[in-house]
Amino acid sequence: MSAPPRVLTVAGSDSGGGAGIQADLKTMLALGVHGMSVVTAVTAQNSLGVQGAWELPVEAVRAQYRSVVDDIGVQAIKTGMLASAELVEAVAELIGGTDAPAVVDPVGVSKHGDPLLAASALDSVRTKLLPVATVATPNLDEVAQLTGVRVESESGMAEAAVAVLSYGPRWVLIKGGHLPGDAVDLLTDGSEEHWLRAPRYDNRHTHGTGCTLASAIASQLAKGQSVPEAVAAAKKYVTGAIAAGFALGGGIGPVDHGWRFRAGGGA
Repeated sequence: MSAPPRVLTVAGSDSGGGAGIQADLKTMLALGVHGMSVVTAVTAQNSLGVQGAWELPVEAVRAQYRSVVDDIGVQAIKTGMLASAELVEAVAELIGGTDAPAVVDPVGVSKHGDPLLAASALDSVRTKLLPVATVATPNLDEVAQLTGVRVESESGMAEAAVAVLSYGPRWVLIKGGHLPGDAVDLLTDGSEEHWLRAPRYDNRHTHGTGCTLASAIASQLAKGQSVPEAVAAAKKYVTGAIAAGFALGGGIGPVDHGWRFRAGGGA
């Protein structure tokens, strides 16, 4: 049997299983690729929020990455929580030396508003990490954090995209999920635009949405799809996962990464 496409997530661990490394690996399995991981931080996290976070030493992150990439190889990389400027810069350097598309989810805060990136690391994200991204996937809060552009309506998403693209990613996906109305995202490389729309479901259990979307994009890129194709397929997958999100604990539950299996569908 030949190995399936291989995707590497470089992100933090969510002990509650809804986001981070755990969400990434579930997504990769659901989409038919082999998921591998570089753990950058460990969080104590549940449906109510993040109770604690501990970043790993740079040398531990670098060793995990080299161990996987040098032996097994990768067809795509996804980054999530990187916590500190030192980790951001180390991961950016590693990605820059790897011949594989990279999906950068510039995680700044958790679903509950808990900070997951030191303020001192923002400049490193702008100047080191975004320039090596094939696709950057900021939500509107992260756009404001990185660029100062605040999007209040769908009409402001194009301006936000230009601001993020100025830092060097090949493509940017501006996620408009925090706006009212349909869930609208804008994918652009500065010359072509793709608007992606999906119905908004009345479901508060959306923990892990951003991690899941970025991992789904990376999975589809690893399978050989173009960026617009990969993002469209990922949007469809994550929309189904949001619709099937379920209650867990006393707070916000996760999206359902296995919704297609339960719905009788395939990858």
